[in-house]
Amino acid sequence: MFSGEIHPMSSFPRYERVRDSVPLSELSRWVDGHLLGEGDPEIQRIVPLAQAEAGEMGLLAARGYLGELAESSAAAFLVSEELAGELPDGGPPALVVPDAHQALAILLERLVPATPTEPEIHSTAIVSPSASLATGVSLGPYAVVEDDVTLGRDVRVGAHCVIGAGVQVGEESRIFPHVVLYPGTQIGRRVWIHSGARLGVDGFGYVFRDGGHRKVPQVGRCIVEDDVEIGANTTVDRGSIGDTRIRRGVKVDNLVQLGHNTEVGEHTVLAAQVGVAGSTRLGAGVMAGGQVGVGGHLTVGDGARLSGQAGIIGDVPAGETVTGFPARPRLEFLRSIAAQKKSGDLLRRVRSLERAMGEREEG
Repeated sequence: MFSGEIHPMSSFPRYERVRDSVPLSELSRWVDGHLLGEGDPEIQRIVPLAQAEAGEMGLLAARGYLGELAESSAAAFLVSEELAGELPDGGPPALVVPDAHQALAILLERLVPATPTEPEIHSTAIVSPSASLATGVSLGPYAVVEDDVTLGRDVRVGAHCVIGAGVQVGEESRIFPHVVLYPGTQIGRRVWIHSGARLGVDGFGYVFRDGGHRKVPQVGRCIVEDDVEIGANTTVDRGSIGDTRIRRGVKVDNLVQLGHNTEVGEHTVLAAQVGVAGSTRLGAGVMAGGQVGVGGHLTVGDGARLSGQAGIIGDVPAGETVTGFPARPRLEFLRSIAAQKKSGDLLRRVRSLERAMGEREEG
């Protein structure tokens, strides 16, 4: 029963500013950039162009934001080289870099670094006597760690997580609140799993027998390799008799579903609401936009690009960009859309010809 006592705790690092502001010239040294324009303003934050005010640096990383330059009150700009020529004469100074997004990551790591917290096992956490917890493990309020679990060095487990029997979690991984790792799941090193995710869930496997759907036991594993990040409320099924495997460096957005026996290749990126059916293999470096659906028992080759909402019903060659439903090469899709736009005019012409022929026959 709740005693009324509050146990303040966070298992995760907090992001805190190093200091109030940093000169633009120093920021330039951090990223090996070069400066355009006059002045060396003190920069407090990096923000979107339209939101930038005095003391802030506006980010200009894509041509689509050029229209916001004139209205921005930024003290300086962070600009990709290809856009530097678009800056207004006499405007605020700019920090020019080859790729503004790449530089942004470096700058934020130094401007607003993660401050580590002291490891702690919360008094309400439930830990099996057979579980193995390495040095520096933290468990949040009401976390449950079942039999034969292994948590590596500096693993952080948030509030209300359930770590099922036999789960292994590699060092420096972060399991955010309300995550469930089903029994037997294996998590690599430096993996981040965000709130509400479920890994190792039973796959969608049934056979129709005696007038009903009979469940096929799902006895495989869910294996996540090193340096993977999995978004909030994503679900990953365990294998049926083999393994579901997410390989090194994969980044998965929120609300993604990966079916049983799927394999996701190294450094693949899956945007929100992607669904991949069972026994499909995504190669290395694949990029899938939001709401892409991939059918079962397919192969998507290395480096393929799947445009948002594409419906994949066949294999996709390596390096191909596909769009639409059913998904087809992008240029082919665009040609078909152009043809559809002309179909109304074509239909009117056909009807006009039919009327003319009918009148001729009557005459």
